[in-house]
Amino acid sequence: MLVTAACSSDSGDGKAAPEAGSTQQSASGSAQPSVSASPTVQAAAYRKLPEPCGVLSRKTLGDLVPKSGKSGKKGGSDDPSLRSSCSWNSLDNNGVKGSQFRWLNVSLLRFDSDATRGSGNAQAHTYFTRQVKDAQAVDGAKNAKVVPLSGTGAEATAVRYDLKKKEGLFRQQTVAARVENVVVTVDYNGAGLAGEKTPDADDLTKAAEKALKEAVASVSEANGGGSQQGSGSGSSASASASKPASKSPSASPSKSASTSPSSGASASGPAAEKG
Repeated sequence: MLVTAACSSDSGDGKAAPEAGSTQQSASGSAQPSVSASPTVQAAAYRKLPEPCGVLSRKTLGDLVPKSGKSGKKGGSDDPSLRSSCSWNSLDNNGVKGSQFRWLNVSLLRFDSDATRGSGNAQAHTYFTRQVKDAQAVDGAKNAKVVPLSGTGAEATAVRYDLKKKEGLFRQQTVAARVENVVVTVDYNGAGLAGEKTPDADDLTKAAEKALKEAVASVSEANGGGSQQGSGSGSSASASASKPASKSPSASPSKSASTSPSSGASASGPAAEKG
């Protein structure tokens, strides 16, 4: 009996050893979890947008939309710090000689950096590229011309074309620029109605470029005069940027006009002025 008890005791000790080793191994494993680096993205440079109806000087408005009364119509936005727009109508009635019509729209869209979607700059670049493509894809557009611009933001392009409507021939200019994580788009069109001369496309393009430069400068001014590296993670901005934007004027021919405030490529006519 004593021999049996001793063997039984030895057998028990033999089984206990692996269990202890197993426990130690398990504890060691749990104490050393796998380490993975968290993805990081460059912080967004600009953290807010300027007041859209105040991005252009009174002189510029007087040149581009002389009969607008200088008061613009602010577009609707669920978050003005992420997206905003303002538009002006001008109808210079010359009686039996006809009239000159102008429509101007400035739109701004800001992207915050997001670990999932990428940096604000990269998102803005993608949106800028889409803006340019959409401006070239307007139904009925004739004599389309794309001109890369220099000296305005990180990248800028002008798209212009003619659009025939029942009121007359409209000449449309869409100029867009990306400045860091913000995309600024200026849509400007003009028409000579009821016998008035059709405005010169080159003159309209130069005017639109001037407005674009002012709007881009206003982004910097709104952020203290230069790009500011912010710490905002910006998931809300990225989400908002993917939502349908406030509608552009109903007369807009641009495919992207109903989905983005920055794509208000419009050939608005007298109907828009009356409305």
